[in-house]
Amino acid sequence: MINPFIGAILFVILAPLLGGLVAGIDRKVTAHMQGRVGPPVLQPFYDILKLFEKESVVVRPEINFYIFCYLVFLVITGAIFYAGEDILLVIFALTLAHVFLVIAAFASSSPYAHVGAERELLMMMAVEPMLILAAAGMYMTTGSFFVSDIIDHQSMGGGLLVLSIPLLFIGIVYILTIKLRKSPFDISTSHHAHQELVKGLTTEFAGPTLGMYEIAHLYETVFLLGFVWLFFAGAPLLGIVVVAVVYFLEILIDNTNTRAKWQFALRSAWLVALVTGIINLGALVVL
Repeated sequence: MINPFIGAILFVILAPLLGGLVAGIDRKVTAHMQGRVGPPVLQPFYDILKLFEKESVVVRPEINFYIFCYLVFLVITGAIFYAGEDILLVIFALTLAHVFLVIAAFASSSPYAHVGAERELLMMMAVEPMLILAAAGMYMTTGSFFVSDIIDHQSMGGGLLVLSIPLLFIGIVYILTIKLRKSPFDISTSHHAHQELVKGLTTEFAGPTLGMYEIAHLYETVFLLGFVWLFFAGAPLLGIVVVAVVYFLEILIDNTNTRAKWQFALRSAWLVALVTGIINLGALVVL
């Protein structure tokens, strides 16, 4: 592990750049899957810069504050994670960030935004059990909730984390589709403009406000990919390869599935968490 302070600073500085490149490659791969050329890889950066050049117009001024808090707490989430700190604190900060996003949507007067906010709350409920169970599995395997200790355990002969909790890893990959807002679980707001005219909880976001939202999504993407990598921290290069394969799988799922109903998203996420959690944690207790 590098110095915790340096890890946090590097995340704050580099995550938007890396996240933007990942988003650009995502668009390019998606375009080729659909038989199109697609935009340049740097298009996400152009889009965000254009948003910040526009006039700031919001229904209520407090929406800007809530979205700013959403961005700040996602930055804090990733900074804590890449500093090697308590993973439970990471999950708490991530949840708090999305609470501010939901409040921002509810602060608008749009019924579409309100429906999107309600669906976002449901998606938060869908992913939280899996995140908590994964953290519990990491603790039972390594004896610590600290990210730095989890990495050290794997690097010093403890074996890759995925070998001890493979089912929990599968569960994390499943909810990753929800967190990345990919079909069939892009329920609270579509990440593809062509899919609908009204974009859920972001309906009333425009200009710099929408720009902050997009930057926050880049930070969250890099954090989530880091969470996947954590299962392979004992073999860093292998971990990077697995992260790339997992993300490609998410793109493939996104382009081969239509949007599901919120009931299916909630029930399936809880079912996956229940099955993978009980079996894998039970195996750790027995073995």
